[in-house]
Amino acid sequence: MQEPNGQPDQQPSRTPQPNQILAVPATIENCRTDWEAAADVRQTMAQQVAKAAH
Repeated sequence: MQEPNGQPDQQPSRTPQPNQILAVPATIENCRTDWEAAADVRQTMAQQVAKAAH
């Protein structure tokens, strides 16, 4: 099948890919870094939950 731009439809590869989550060891430092990097995500999620509760 072709896309509207005339290019063939590209199907995603079905070849298993390495899992990046499992590739990194779960050390205390790695967990701390992830936690700190996700502060904005937790804040957004808290705002969405609070908004949905009203």
